[in-house]
Amino acid sequence: MLQALLGLLTAVAVPTAAAVELDPSPTSILQAVQSHRVVLLGEVHDNAAQHALRAAVLRQWIVAGARPAIAFEQFDRERQSDIDRARRERPKDVDYLIAQAKSDPGWQWEYYRPLVALALEYDLPIVAANLSRGDAMRVAIEGWPAIFDPATRRELRLDALPADFRRKHETAIAIGHCNLLPADALPARARAQMARDIVMAQSIRPYFGRGVVLLAGNGHVRRDIGVPFWLTASERQSIVSIGMLEREDDGSESESTAAFNVNVITERAERADPCKDLTQRIR
Repeated sequence: MLQALLGLLTAVAVPTAAAVELDPSPTSILQAVQSHRVVLLGEVHDNAAQHALRAAVLRQWIVAGARPAIAFEQFDRERQSDIDRARRERPKDVDYLIAQAKSDPGWQWEYYRPLVALALEYDLPIVAANLSRGDAMRVAIEGWPAIFDPATRRELRLDALPADFRRKHETAIAIGHCNLLPADALPARARAQMARDIVMAQSIRPYFGRGVVLLAGNGHVRRDIGVPFWLTASERQSIVSIGMLEREDDGSESESTAAFNVNVITERAERADPCKDLTQRIR
């Protein structure tokens, strides 16, 4: 029945300059996903509805025959060997894998468990895609040489990044911290964010041939300053960047919709005011 449904769907032609907005339904998002080899699927980390929607989309896609690798921001790259070992020791044990490989207790693992389970159920590669918090702090404090060798720095032109690109990153960091950070703190934090994007791009590149889905925060999947920036022009042609955004109380969107190929707008998750909490912590 699912195959018949998929046969009736018309693939979404994702433009390179303007984004399209899709209904927050698995069927709608599946149209955008199924026509691309590399999918960058964003999230608001604490929005349970978005996580459930993404899991439903990927399950439909995989049941229909897709076999992409699944790359997780939630697993640091150093934990890849732990993931592989856990799969050898207990091939279908989701909780065991997460226990062996998780490194940041701040993630709400109940949201990611269904996605790990899906990868194990269909024996898909699970990719630890993120830079660790420790390495991100090192590159923020010490600069690019802390984690990138000279050849990588030259190839990526890390010492000559466009001013507008750096400014956009710093603006995103400022907004993400409720404009409470001093201006002189922004460049280092932006550098750490860029380093995470670079590592995520490096982590998914080996899987472009078979197909890969990167599950990461919306900031990382932005096509203007996120992971796509660090891919080659030919590699960018095979990707689709899907922003999972929240609707504000006034009806507007919480992030720039122009930053993605596809926008999916959901209702806001119920949460305490993060700016109030951040203000108290800074004080």
